[in-house]
Amino acid sequence: MLDVTVIEDAEAAAVSLDPIRARLLAELAAGPASAAMLAGKVGLPRQKVNYHLKTLERHGLVELAGERRKGNVTERMMRATAASYVISPQALAAVQPDPDRFRDQLSARWLLALGARLVRDVGSLLTGAAKARKRLATYALDGEVTFASAADRAAFIEELTAGVSALIRKYHDGDAEAGRPHRIVVAVHPTLKPDAETGAVPEVEAGGRTAAVERSEAPAGPDAGEAPAGPEATATH
Repeated sequence: MLDVTVIEDAEAAAVSLDPIRARLLAELAAGPASAAMLAGKVGLPRQKVNYHLKTLERHGLVELAGERRKGNVTERMMRATAASYVISPQALAAVQPDPDRFRDQLSARWLLALGARLVRDVGSLLTGAAKARKRLATYALDGEVTFASAADRAAFIEELTAGVSALIRKYHDGDAEAGRPHRIVVAVHPTLKPDAETGAVPEVEAGGRTAAVERSEAPAGPDAGEAPAGPEATATH
């Protein structure tokens, strides 16, 4: 079972969002189970659960883990294909965010568009790498910093931008024939403070979270180099 997988197909996304099927996925992520075993947990007839399982299996969200005999019946033991799922913007291809349409370093919505592109691209890369049976080279850094003041936050952003831009200038070689393009995304946003009792709608803390993600543009095949983008969600292709 994968730790996390990306749903790229629109129909599979719709299937996963059904409340009953989402509950079944959660149960099967905890371990293999049959339709009869799941029926008691979700409060549905076995036939109804079996129908939902077949739908999930058809879209690659669950798979056969084995079979077992129970009396005169052979039960199919199913399991989730991943512990968790992320729906790619590719599932809504016609309206997916486009970070190149509006670039604004200080826009939370642009940051969201960058994050959506990251999910879409890494999901596609994982699919390609799996088909090619090759490992996908990526790197991610996640950390948290508490700023004493808005001025400190601004100074941090200035130094971060300068540092990343300097690294890009140092290592980027758009003329390298065998070079492989990579994208770098650096984000800073306030952390969320969940409600201690309910875990409901969180409130914003004074600190901030930083994340730097580097990933390959393609799982296999030739690479072509392009000039790097600006330092805001800096990119080297």
